[in-house]
Amino acid sequence: MQNIKHIIAVASGKGGVGKSTAAINLALSIKERELKVGILDADIYGPSVSLMLGVTQGIKPNVKEAKFFEPIIARGIKTMSMSYLISGSTPAVWRGPMASSALHQMMQQTLWGELDFLIVDLPPGTGDIHLTLSQKVKLVGAVIVTTPQDIALADVRKAIEMFGKVDVPIVGLIENMATFICNQCGCETKIFGSGGGEKLASEYGLPLLGTLPLESPSSTEVNIEDPQQMLIRSDAIVREFDKIVDGVLDHANRSRASDTEVVFE
Repeated sequence: MQNIKHIIAVASGKGGVGKSTAAINLALSIKERELKVGILDADIYGPSVSLMLGVTQGIKPNVKEAKFFEPIIARGIKTMSMSYLISGSTPAVWRGPMASSALHQMMQQTLWGELDFLIVDLPPGTGDIHLTLSQKVKLVGAVIVTTPQDIALADVRKAIEMFGKVDVPIVGLIENMATFICNQCGCETKIFGSGGGEKLASEYGLPLLGTLPLESPSSTEVNIEDPQQMLIRSDAIVREFDKIVDGVLDHANRSRASDTEVVFE
């Protein structure tokens, strides 16, 4: 991992807010800037990145020297996920230390090569996986994904506080599902309330990187053969992720990105 310039975590503290979709959109949008990108799916118990990127089920990474994994290339992005190491229907019924060990292995033993950005898709919550990543890798920062409703904001606050305790800077917030856009008439409805992301950003003095609409085709097309088509369907989504990437790149340029350190022993 010494050849990775910037490592960005994508987290939420709350499940079901579209965090993995945001992480993939972020990686693809960064790649469109002609930068080298990888995604580490750090959700040991419920990995989804490979499915959402359309990777053939059952594919396994090549192993070099009996211990190093070659990442799977999907949509031009280097990826590593627990879904490549266990069968699709096999649950990872592991306690925290085993899950942390699995993450450690994927980080340390994947041949990432030279990358401008590694996006780490974290699971919901603020547990062992988050602490392992924060302690083992010097993160450039964390992007926090939320939805407008109070029940999501309560858990997102915990994620922000957790990163503060482990000295990981917050790049900014993404408010997902800010409005629902009807695919028939194009009208927008704020079905989950409004202003939650902006209020939270103001509360913590953080930038609101972007607000994303909920579009009815997304839920059915995210796992189709070419899910990237979903990502470019809406001009609104494209514009927002352009803004989000601008914010991420600005943060990375202002940070000591060249000092990214891996402290495996």
